[in-house]
Amino acid sequence: MGIQKQLINSQIKSPQVFLIDHENNNRGLTNTSEALQLAQSAELDLVVVSEGKDAPIAKILNYGKLQYQKKKRQGNSARPTVKEIRLRPNIGMADYNLRIEQAVRWLSKGDSVKFAIRLRGRENQYREQAGELLERVATALTQVGKVQSLDKRSLTAQIIPA
Repeated sequence: MGIQKQLINSQIKSPQVFLIDHENNNRGLTNTSEALQLAQSAELDLVVVSEGKDAPIAKILNYGKLQYQKKKRQGNSARPTVKEIRLRPNIGMADYNLRIEQAVRWLSKGDSVKFAIRLRGRENQYREQAGELLERVATALTQVGKVQSLDKRSLTAQIIPA
């Protein structure tokens, strides 16, 4: 969670708070006990949202819901934004099209996609074809993404959403 824990209900020690009620109306400076009664009558919690210079600013809301939304926001920001697709140089047309569709889906969601072509053993003789495959991938995705980097030596291409 955050550095400081939010004060709720009876934890609020200051005699007065700037009150914002559950309909988002600014009630101004109110006695804390009065604000607590208002919150209880609405079956909600009185939560300190920020420390004001004279009195803390408190809001009447559902504390559990606030915690849930905060956790949800943290979860969303933690999701990885680079997806990787590995290809082989002799990939079939159906598989190739599937990978392109997958990349289009990810790019339209806002993730960037990294393509990597793996060469094994004798495939190393055909590095040029592998490079051409990378360029084919890049041109196929021009309408949904733009190429951030295309490295033919390491056979990787990074494509970011357009």
